[in-house]
Amino acid sequence: MENYLEINKESWNAKVEPHLKSDFYFVDEFLEGRTSLNSIELDLLGDVEGKTILHLQCHFGQDSISLSRMGAKVTGIDLSDKAIETAKDLAQKCNTDTAFICSDVYDLPNVLDQEFDIVYTSYGTIGWLPDLDKWAGVINHFLKPGGKFIMAEFHPVVWMFDDDFTKVTYNYFNEKPIVETYEGTYADQSADIVQEYVMWNHSLAEVLQSLLQSGIELKTFREFDWSPYPSFRHVDEFEKGKWRIPQFGNKIPIVYALAAEKK
Repeated sequence: MENYLEINKESWNAKVEPHLKSDFYFVDEFLEGRTSLNSIELDLLGDVEGKTILHLQCHFGQDSISLSRMGAKVTGIDLSDKAIETAKDLAQKCNTDTAFICSDVYDLPNVLDQEFDIVYTSYGTIGWLPDLDKWAGVINHFLKPGGKFIMAEFHPVVWMFDDDFTKVTYNYFNEKPIVETYEGTYADQSADIVQEYVMWNHSLAEVLQSLLQSGIELKTFREFDWSPYPSFRHVDEFEKGKWRIPQFGNKIPIVYALAAEKK
């Protein structure tokens, strides 16, 4: 899939406008001060006052701006030029000094020359990347010695199922690219967009081994039987801000999170 970047950039550019209008991203409340960060990642991030943070695959930058509001010096990067334009506009409206760069993750070392206290990524990011060894190398490249990598992500078990969670359709392991066309978007199923995309499933072993081989040492690993987002079809909000797939209840993991440190 040599042209996967082009396909996915087009897909994410198409998502920006419907996402801005969606309840999922609550932009009006966000501009008034509501944070986009969840307890899962906040518990691992800790006090970020005065810290430099690199936010990989930031979409239109709500988490980046939320971290800036907490006192961090944040740089967000994303493949989508429309998302980055929107992120800069949001940062200006929020009166934060959050920096944003349009770049593919793998190309970032050619674009940005800086080391960070924390590299951060969250929810629905690594599935767009074919090579996690290369990804981990980029994280290592940008972390200061002793710097932290913080990640929250949807669990690979969830990606095995079809969209209605009726059967196992996809391989748990990174067997090959998944090339599909999707109507609507996770933030608005009724959005009038039809986009092709290219994704890869990554097992937990693949994620952890790529980090370890890159010299990034695992410190904390957690799994959760709920999601902080209604990102999937037919989910139930069993507590405020917590969603599950009703037929699975609390029997499968939906999200995992980790904290790691550069040796």
